[in-house]
Amino acid sequence: MKNSQEELFEYCAKEIISKSVEGYNGTVFAYGQTGSGKTFTMSGTPNNYNYRGIIPRSITRVFQEIGSKPEYEFKVEVSYLEIYNEIVIILFIICKAFGSST
Repeated sequence: MKNSQEELFEYCAKEIISKSVEGYNGTVFAYGQTGSGKTFTMSGTPNNYNYRGIIPRSITRVFQEIGSKPEYEFKVEVSYLEIYNEIVIILFIICKAFGSST
């Protein structure tokens, strides 16, 4: 059975994103054998908008949710890492405060 990237995001990550904006911690974790599609599932491809993975869809969703709540102040911290052969590789970290004077 094949599912689209959109269907996978809706099923696996959308509620986690919504709850994180409400103040809960959230994690989306991909685990599997080499070549099983983890990178494609999480990152997608930059060449086709429909093939965006969970990460770009999640980032978009976080800022949509924040934008719909102008009465609140948010601080967003995102970590993107890979564990390969028991080595943790930090791929990307963003820290940005919204509405904060710091």
